[in-house]
Order: sequence, then structure tokens, then C-alpha cells
Amino acid sequence: MKDNELPLDGNPTEFEQLKELLQFQQKISITPTAQQQIIKCREYLDRKLETTQQLFYGINTGFGFLQNVKIDNDQLEKLQSNLLKSHACGMGEEVPASIVKLMLMLKIKSLSYGHSGVQIDTVNRLVDMYNYNVLPVIYTQGSLGASGDLAPLSHLSLPLIGLGEVNFKNTKSSTKAVLDELNWAPIKLQSKEGLALINGTQFMSAYGIYLLIQAERLLDWANVISAISFDAFDCLSEPLNEHIHQLRPHKGQLTTAKKIRELLDGSKISSQKKVQVQDPYSFRCIPQVHGATQDTFDYVQSVFMKEINAVTDNPNIFPDDDLIVSGGNFHGQPLALALDFFAIAMSELASISERRTYQLIGGQRGLPAFLVKNPGLHSGFMIPQYTAAGIVSENKQLCTPASVDTIPSSNNQEDHVSMGANAATKCKRVMDNVQKVLAIELLTAAQAIEFRKPLSTSEPLQKIIASFRKVVTFNDADRVMHEDMEKAFSFLNKEA
Repeated sequence: MKDNELPLDGNPTEFEQLKELLQFQQKISITPTAQQQIIKCREYLDRKLETTQQLFYGINTGFGFLQNVKIDNDQLEKLQSNLLKSHACGMGEEVPASIVKLMLMLKIKSLSYGHSGVQIDTVNRLVDMYNYNVLPVIYTQGSLGASGDLAPLSHLSLPLIGLGEVNFKNTKSSTKAVLDELNWAPIKLQSKEGLALINGTQFMSAYGIYLLIQAERLLDWANVISAISFDAFDCLSEPLNEHIHQLRPHKGQLTTAKKIRELLDGSKISSQKKVQVQDPYSFRCIPQVHGATQDTFDYVQSVFMKEINAVTDNPNIFPDDDLIVSGGNFHGQPLALALDFFAIAMSELASISERRTYQLIGGQRGLPAFLVKNPGLHSGFMIPQYTAAGIVSENKQLCTPASVDTIPSSNNQEDHVSMGANAATKCKRVMDNVQKVLAIELLTAAQAIEFRKPLSTSEPLQKIIASFRKVVTFNDADRVMHEDMEKAFSFLNKEA
């Protein structure tokens, strides 16, 4: 396969491959093996419907509470297109393009196993949509995260039959106009296909993968920024000593302590004699707090990597065993719980970050009040901390678990739902907020460490501060801080 292409089939897709897919804007393909499996499953299903009068859920019956309504064979195509139209009930904001692309890729991945009964033409069209950046307009609200992500996946699938809207060449257009431009004919869905397309967890999964990629970057930045704050507050190095962490060997704690030690290695500030006996917890317990979030990251990553390498539509078809089995692999409970846990863990990075910001502006350890040379005339860094506090409070509100809620639907046939889609969208809001709070800490810590001169921090941290100073200059008098905060936020979009 080409280096700029990610092949999809029944073999596991790895996290690093997903990162490269987005970072390098790779194209995707399905392997010959996957194509054979898809065709084999479709041919089996066609033969099965020709030779039996048996009812198979969603294939020749209605959906949900209408499961016992038989649909004649000559109406099966209409049944599937009706399903997409009737279930495309999303509202709210549009899903970001990066997440839509992940949804497309993950749907193709799930179909590539050959247990869903779709046509090869349908899968090939989804691949073309991904590769040509024909991105369906999908909305953040509408999924209960139980019978799959029905509403968002319906919007994802509407362009297959020539309906809905797509973003193409940076313009939102009707699907029909774009299909005409590309000379693509709408797909005529066969039995089971609509259900295969909209049953699945690809909305929740795409959000989860996107957030994991963002979180990996923010975890690195949290360690770097906290190390700058550590020196700016002239902290004791003893809490980073590897001996104490070996006594409580949580993996995240060990790796975080090691990382902070390495970042501070060679710091003249760190090596000078201290007068205090201890430092506040927001500095002293960085390995324990950041480390716990790192461990949560690892757990959540394991859940989502298992999910994306799975088949999550319903029913599932097993040609070799002559079986069509209806179950509940579309239920989002594993993802809902993981996303709620993830939001809580990531919010703690912001919570402890805001506390470090607060300590730095308090006029302690030889630092001027609010980190400005003439406090009183100038308010300095007083109000950025207010902003950080307000955002941290918002995160606490967003961290109320979605997964503890359920509202029955489909006339009580679907009587327990995961609400994982809500967990996904609010987890993204938490993640965006974490970056804002870390940006405020970086802005504050970079200001504070200037007052430690002529002593210097470590060489790696000095390089980061110098790079940051090209974007945001030292603040020696009051100015519009919003602009500095926005620049700091954008600065964190690069790798630490």
C-alpha cells in the first residue's frame, strides 16, 4: 500500500496510525481481503432472502418497536432509504470536519469485517467521500448512544442516496449539486444496508479518538507548563525524588515525576537553596495529579482502540456459520463510561493548573503582586486568573456524568440508553477548556519566571519560553490581556 494511504480491513488499526491519518491528511482504502469479505457477506444475505420467509430484524422487518412488521422483498430498498430519511433528526452545532472524517473512516473500518451485509459499492462510495473530502453535514445533538448513533450516522449516510448537505471545497452545498459535479450516481441501498450504516458507535468513537489525540498533546503541555511554574514559584525539588515515587508506583505518577525532573535538570533556580519547608499541593503533587490523568488516558485509549476495531452494527451476519444474529453491539455504555471518566480526569489538569496560576500572582516568594512592576496603577495578571477560575467552574458542571442518565425510547423497546453521545460532546468542551486554562498558566508562568533573573531555568524550558516570547512579549504595563491569552491558546496547538 502507498505510504500516504491507510489500508482498512479486519486487522487492528493502531492509535499511531490514526494520528498520522489526521496529521498527514492520508487517504484510505480497503484491502482486497476486506473487499472479498464484504462481497461474500452480501451474496450470502441475498441468497438467504431468496430462499426463506424467516423474519430478520431490520432486514425484512420494521425497526425498533415496529420489529414485527414484515416488509415485502420488493419494498426492501424503500425501507432502507426511508430509514435514513426518517432518522436524520440531528440538531445543534455542526460536528467539526476532523471528527466527521474520523466518523467516515471508522464506519468503513467496521463494515470492512464483512459481517454487516452491505454492498461493496456502498463501502467504495464512503471511501471516495473520505478521499475527496466530501464531508456530510452532521449535528452534535440527536443521538442517545444506544441503538448506535442513529441521528448523526443518518446524516453521515444521507449523501449516499443523494440527500442532505455536504461540505466540499470549503463550501456547504446540497449533496445533489456535489454528486453532479463529481459525476457520482446515488447509491441504491439493498436490504440491511441502511441499518448497517446507522447502527454503530462511530459518532462516539470518532469524538473519543479525536479527544485522545488532543489529550496526548495537552498532557505533554501540562507537564512542561507546570515545570515552568515550579521554577517560577521557586519550589523544592524533593517531591520529585524518584525514591518516594517508587514507594507508590502508579505508572502515570512515575513517568510524570521523571518527566518533570528531566525538564528541570540543569535549572539554576531549582538548585539554589530554599527557605521554605514545603510547597503547596498544586506544585508538590504534580506527579500524583497529572499521573492519575495519564493513567486514565491509557485506560480510555484501550477502550476506544478495542471499539474501533470491532463490529458495532446490528444484526450481525456470519456467512460461514449460516447465522444472522440480532444483539446489542451498538450500545454505547463502554464508551459513555470512559468518556465521562476522561472528562473528569482531564478537568483535573485545569483545576490544578488554575491553582498554580493563583499562587504565582499572590505576591509570594519574592514575586510582585499580580506579576507587574507597579501593582495598583497596573492590575497585571489579576483577571486572567478570574477567567481560569470561571472556566474551571464550568468544567466541574460539565463533568456531571452523562452515563448515569437514561430516557426510554421507541415505545419502551429501547428502554435503557447510554447517553454516550452527550458524554462525547461535553468531553470535547472540557478538553477545549483545559487548553484555555493551561494557556493562562503558561502566560502567567512565563511572566513570573522573568522576575527570577539573573537565575535561569533549565535549557529545555528556556527554549520553550523563548519560543513563546516570539508570540507574547513580557508585560510591563497593563494592556488588553485577551489578545495575549488567545495567542497563548494558539501556541499550545503545536507539540510541546
